This record gives sequence, C-alpha cells and structure tokens, in this order.
Amino acid sequence: MFDLETNPDNTAPPRCLGILLAAGRGRRYAGAAGGQDKLLAPLADGVPVVAAAAATLRAATTRVVAITRADNDRVAALLAQAGCEVVTIDPRADGMGDSLAAAARHVMQTAGADIHACLVALGDMPWIRPDTCQRVAQAARLHPIVAPVWRGQRGHPVAFQRSIWPALAALSGDVGARTVLARYGVTELAVQDAGVCADVDTPDDLAAVRSDSQ
Repeated sequence: MFDLETNPDNTAPPRCLGILLAAGRGRRYAGAAGGQDKLLAPLADGVPVVAAAAATLRAATTRVVAITRADNDRVAALLAQAGCEVVTIDPRADGMGDSLAAAARHVMQTAGADIHACLVALGDMPWIRPDTCQRVAQAARLHPIVAPVWRGQRGHPVAFQRSIWPALAALSGDVGARTVLARYGVTELAVQDAGVCADVDTPDDLAAVRSDSQ
C-alpha cells in the first residue's frame, strides 16, 4: 500500500485533466424512483448528484471532460453549466468500456503536451473529497495507475499516466478498465475518505446519507 505522506519530496501535483463518466442509464435507480435519472437526483443540499461529482473533479484538475449519452440532454446541459467539456457518445454504446475509450480518444487528441495524467471519476459518486482527488493525481507522478483504497476497498477516482491512454482508447463493452488494470498493475493509495467507495445505486443510498447528516 502506497502512502503519499511518506514521500514528502513529491509534493508538486502533475498537470492532470479530469474525465467524468456520466453516460450510464442507472436502471436500478430509475426502476425504484419512477424513472428518475439518478445523476439528476438532488443531494441533501439540493445539488444534483452529477453536478457535485463534477465540481469535485474540477477542483482537482486543469479541465474536465465529461462523457454523456447523446440522448441525455439534461445531464449534458448541467455538466456544460458546471464548466465541463461535454463529449457525447452513441446511446447504444455498451457500458463503461465504451465511455472510457471515447474519453481517452478525445483527450489524446486535445490534451496539451504538459498534461501528465488523467483522473477518471464516476458521475454517480458525489461524496469524494477534492483533496483525495488531488492526492491520487499527485501519486500519478510516480506510478502509471493509482487508485484510492479506503478500509481495504479500492475505489475512485483512478489516475492513469499518459502512456496508458492508448490502452484505454482500445476498450469496449461493460468491463471498464479491468483489463488495463490487470495488464499494468495498480498502485493503491490509502485514504481516509469513505466517498471513494460510495456511489448512488438506489434512492436508499441518498436517503442514508441524508439521515446521517441530520
């Protein structure tokens, strides 16, 4: 397990861009919430789930590329208002692998030469702390792939050095980056942030957090 605080000489973060994956359909949430899109569901402070996730990523990176479905105008508009660069994919795209590939192809074409890594976050994970994102990005100065770990459980966001981007661009389907992680290995960064493992899967997930905050 890697602990960044034991490496005090490596304090300057890389120039890192953010990738926010927000193209999922959230069928479980929609089925339990009368068809509502979980990315648009309000948190306790009224901020939509995906807007909170975008704000955290923007606070820790130089720019954020958000991947949405071409048939989800409301999420795309919200992310554009939040300052993200929105890239849409075919609604028939099959899962996280396709979203990651689209994002990687886009940043390979548009990222300046000074960008060292990308930080991939999920649109349904609104409780990650900005400082956690910054620590993961910082660790990517030393390691090709870095993921945070909270109480033994690996979470998000995950940082990928630029050399890994072509492998992400070749992904497809719903397996996400698992094949890339298996090929290159993952450096795990211990964090004290439960948000790295907390996503919104059903309305109960939001209700539980609201209850805890009261």
